[in-house]
Amino acid sequence: MPRAPFNPRVSIVTGGASGIGRAIAAELVARGSHVVVADLDGDRATRAATELTAAGPGVAEPATVDVSSFEQVRDLVDRTEADRGPVDVMVNNAGIALGGLLEELDERHWDRALAVNLGGVVNGVRAVYPHMSARRGGHILNTASLAGLIPAPAMLPYTTTKHAVVGLSTGLRAEAAALGIGVTVLCPGFVDTPLLDEVYEAPPSIAGGSVRQAVRLMQPKFLSAETVAARAVRGLERNQAVVPVGVLAHLLWRLNRWAPPAARGLCRVQARVHRSRVHA
Repeated sequence: MPRAPFNPRVSIVTGGASGIGRAIAAELVARGSHVVVADLDGDRATRAATELTAAGPGVAEPATVDVSSFEQVRDLVDRTEADRGPVDVMVNNAGIALGGLLEELDERHWDRALAVNLGGVVNGVRAVYPHMSARRGGHILNTASLAGLIPAPAMLPYTTTKHAVVGLSTGLRAEAAALGIGVTVLCPGFVDTPLLDEVYEAPPSIAGGSVRQAVRLMQPKFLSAETVAARAVRGLERNQAVVPVGVLAHLLWRLNRWAPPAARGLCRVQARVHRSRVHA
């Protein structure tokens, strides 16, 4: 049987004002969806929604939300369901970048990573799940990272949360299948987005708060947000469990699965390089 077209009527994208989130919102608008562009930066969300609506054929509207607050996320979902109709796609994408060696990081880094990168996904899932389960349909897309599939030193709060998002997504996928709900986790390599230059409370080893120079050693050419978004929406259309994006993501994911000692060796090299910069 031919696959039915993937044309979600109503979607929510958190962290939707820039980067991967905005690009996913654009892909959904291009499919005719009414997309709620939710972001902590309300002004940026408004600008993004205006530009996406102008591109059409769907419509985007802005919303200001702090994903670390379950009440705010729940209110966003409930309001969207009441005003726009059933949420067909919930994209839990909002996140922050963190880096540095363990000894450079303190409770600020851990608390913020857990609240946004993991808590934001949990809150989005919890808020939309009752609606989707009641009507036995819908799809949840959670943005993780290649750092959620492999050991990733020098960014432990980040990789901890991304591993948790992968585990949450794959476990929930098994639970939700009986209710007609799809769950997909997105795991791209390094993407050319503002996050590369907005490392939260960057420690001394991340000069200037940017990780671009360091990550180019692993991945010389960054992925575009548009490439990642296109793969993400195609993954939704195909109801894929895990969507790795980029040659590096596919290579290291498979290396970690089939040759763990080699993967761990590469990670040790990466950690030594980072530490050498700290003590240079």
